Amino acid sequence: MPTEALLGRFLDAVTPLRPRAVWAHGSLAGGDYQEGRSDLDLIAVLPQPPGLGAVRQVVALHRRLRHEPLAARLHCGYLAPATLGDPGRTHLTWAHGHVLRRPVTPVTRRELHAFGRVLHGEPPTRLLPPVPDQTLRAFVVQDQRDFWRPAVDRARLWRQDIWVDLGLLTFARATVTLREGRLISKREALAELPALGAPTEVVDDIARRRYGDPAPPNDGRLTRRAALTRAYLGPAIDALVAAYG
Repeated sequence: MPTEALLGRFLDAVTPLRPRAVWAHGSLAGGDYQEGRSDLDLIAVLPQPPGLGAVRQVVALHRRLRHEPLAARLHCGYLAPATLGDPGRTHLTWAHGHVLRRPVTPVTRRELHAFGRVLHGEPPTRLLPPVPDQTLRAFVVQDQRDFWRPAVDRARLWRQDIWVDLGLLTFARATVTLREGRLISKREALAELPALGAPTEVVDDIARRRYGDPAPPNDGRLTRRAALTRAYLGPAIDALVAAYG
């Protein structure tokens, strides 16, 4: 499969950095991976925080892979044991074709403990501190309140597939985490949305694009879908934050 071939080439390319571990999280680890549609979300634990030389190596290895099938979807954060303990700390990350800095969120950390896929080296339970329930819940509420709720008011975003999909699926996943204390996949989140009152038309649209044959883009359809999504998601987030914040 192209995915496994790319992962093999990535592991070969990262070997000179002497990683103690390489883990997959997200859909690739959680059993809901859709080749060609899902991202490949990885974490590499290096012996020490990457200096300038290591940053150059990271950039070079990803550029060498850029013509491989699916390489544009491969994202990797580069951590070190000394910096693993702080969920708020940002780390060197390759994503969307360039280097940036991102934290490894409490949700990702809990995913790694619950079902992280070990591609190389030590498992997450040996290197990554566990995430207390209170920390996870606080992060989920904050993410809904401070990121997603303001985004609902930015109308132009919601004509894009990625915002509709992630906005609704993240809300459903947040609801289950706060209500039941567990993480669920995107497929499970999609199944939760009707019971949470999400508009059926939009839920069906997400399902077609993620698991079936999507309808061709249509300006009127995009406008209607955006309006339905925003009308639902704003009040739904407000109610969730009020209940658990």
